[in-house]
Amino acid sequence: MGRKKQISDDADFRMVATTFEGLEEVLSEELKALGATQIEIHNRSVSFFGDQGFLYKTNLCLRTALRILKPISETELQNPDDLYEFVAATDWSRFFDKSQTFLIHAVTNTTLFNHSGFVAQKCKDAIVDQFRGKFGSRPDVSKENPDFSLYVY
Repeated sequence: MGRKKQISDDADFRMVATTFEGLEEVLSEELKALGATQIEIHNRSVSFFGDQGFLYKTNLCLRTALRILKPISETELQNPDDLYEFVAATDWSRFFDKSQTFLIHAVTNTTLFNHSGFVAQKCKDAIVDQFRGKFGSRPDVSKENPDFSLYVY
């Protein structure tokens, strides 16, 4: 498994703006005009760097972005089994507790995974197993109105 990188709240950090297919270049130009740095175009998204204030600015000003995501952790996976281990290595109780609900939105564009439902299920398993091991109970999944949403790409 690749080396895990924790994302900090210090100064500039990486963000990802999602968009519709075909609008990546337009979104990139919008970000450039706002002052984003280290812009990279991806499939249906654009990554960039900025500070916390810039995060708010993008949410207010971007017209072609669907949502702005702030990564909390990232890695490169070598095989499907690495996904569970990687997700389990994050302390999820820092973000929500066992009495809250959560939902995982997964998008896959790799040969390692051919179904986003599998990715979401593996991530859910790692999170609930961690809560069960620490607290003896687990948070529930809510598709309607979760307290915490996790986007996995």
